[in-house]
Amino acid sequence: MKSAICTLFEKTYHFGVGSLTNSLCDKGFKGEVYAGYKGDLPFWANGSYLNDDLGFEGVRSLKVSEDIHLHFIPLQTTYHLTNYKPDFMLDLLNGPAKDVDCLFYYDPDILQKISWNFMEQWVNAGVALSEDFNSPIHEFHPRRVYWRKYFAKFGHQLKYKNPIYVNGGFVGVQKINIDFLIIWKVLQENMAKETGSLANSIFKNRDKLYKKEYGDFYAFGTTDQDALNATVEVYDGPISFLGKEAMGFNAGFLVIPHALGKPKPWKDSLIKSWVFRGIKPSFITKLYWSNSAHPIKLYDNFQIKRKLVLIKIIGFLSRFYRA
Repeated sequence: MKSAICTLFEKTYHFGVGSLTNSLCDKGFKGEVYAGYKGDLPFWANGSYLNDDLGFEGVRSLKVSEDIHLHFIPLQTTYHLTNYKPDFMLDLLNGPAKDVDCLFYYDPDILQKISWNFMEQWVNAGVALSEDFNSPIHEFHPRRVYWRKYFAKFGHQLKYKNPIYVNGGFVGVQKINIDFLIIWKVLQENMAKETGSLANSIFKNRDKLYKKEYGDFYAFGTTDQDALNATVEVYDGPISFLGKEAMGFNAGFLVIPHALGKPKPWKDSLIKSWVFRGIKPSFITKLYWSNSAHPIKLYDNFQIKRKLVLIKIIGFLSRFYRA
């Protein structure tokens, strides 16, 4: 089976892209990684070369290892990148990734924890999705009821499947299930008529997503993720759900740990977080720093060793001291 990976990033999230790529390499992935971005290329991509063969303008490619090439694709979209996921995946499947069997999207604050072989088994079972921290949302929750009524105006019939509410940070599809991405893209475009623009998201212009008459509730408060969950109800094909444990939100079978919230592992001041907030380094933070050296070198060796030692020291002291 031939698979490809894609992600989207801007600003300091390039650190996550580097660590994600390293973790994929470590767990046996072989293939192409496509990274759409806004802004500047990361410093660690200095060895990249201009690649005119992918059908996008200004692409630079980096040979990460004998088995992995990372392609940086500059984007001109006005969408917030969190709302650009289905568009990007479709562009890839209709372009440079047209020959792959499967395409996986990862947010750049996710890492690969399990052997790559499992990922291909997962996507073979159906569209691969992972349960969100805020799940479940039951059949007659106001949010699901609103989705059904709203999207019916555009001719979409939502059929309740189960109470699982999935996270928008990861999607795996076989190319034969490309209709799932088409539906997701269309639902987001329909959603934009209510949210004002796909430039708005929970991360930018959040206040524009909430209408005064709804108070603190709004059915599209997490834009792409809400549209993704509505897509689950429209799509007729098989969907393979993993529970909260897959992203590390619960204990159990850890597959693709997701560093939700802030600070991100590359911005976390470990001592300040522990001393002033009582937060010790998470396993995701440790995993991030463990995947920051090879094959993409994000920091010098001393900095990485210092962070890993500090994580161990704080973990030990946390047994005896709590802020």
